[in-house]
Amino acid sequence: MLRVVIADDHTIVREGIRMILNRSPEVTVVAEASNGLEVVSLVEKLAPDVVVMDVIMPEADGIEAALKIKKMSPGTEIVALSMYSDRYFITEMLKAGAKGFLLKDCASTELLEALYAVRNGEVYLGPSVSEIVAKMYVDAVHGSVKGKTAELSELSPREIEIARMLAEGFTNNEIAEKLHLSVKTIGTHRQNIMKKAGVRNMAELTKYAIYKGLISAVK
Repeated sequence: MLRVVIADDHTIVREGIRMILNRSPEVTVVAEASNGLEVVSLVEKLAPDVVVMDVIMPEADGIEAALKIKKMSPGTEIVALSMYSDRYFITEMLKAGAKGFLLKDCASTELLEALYAVRNGEVYLGPSVSEIVAKMYVDAVHGSVKGKTAELSELSPREIEIARMLAEGFTNNEIAEKLHLSVKTIGTHRQNIMKKAGVRNMAELTKYAIYKGLISAVK
């Protein structure tokens, strides 16, 4: 029996993942976490076989949580499940010890395949993620990483989340309410994001977000 912990800050996402995993008689969901610190604590107590984990979460992001989990419980494998296809998230999660990386628009069968693969010591990347990793390798070989591709690493996971919401048209007040932060804090994040991204206005930030894969160009 494959013992799994699910970690995502959205209840509906956790419920969906649990429903998918419950289809397999070989998988049992032993616990769920809504933030990075909680999943680390659960792994310490339960030592599950696999953690299915979001990348951006409150308290501690997926990258930080993955580092702690692998240090504390080396036998626990990690499958990252993210809505972001950016190189930074993929690279950092794999460096932190994740053996699988899927996008949240993947087929449900892919998630089960990923669990079985990492349990057997294999690496499992979703098709679109594999393409990105292959492109990263080609760019590295030819030294052709262009533009601001590497600069996203300068943004914190929280800043990336806020950048996505800003690019999608949310106001400072709306973002503050959704993330349970003050409007002043969002304003500070906004200034830092635009400075780090090298953009001067919201139109440029939106183009940047599309280029980085934070939002889709098609609505």
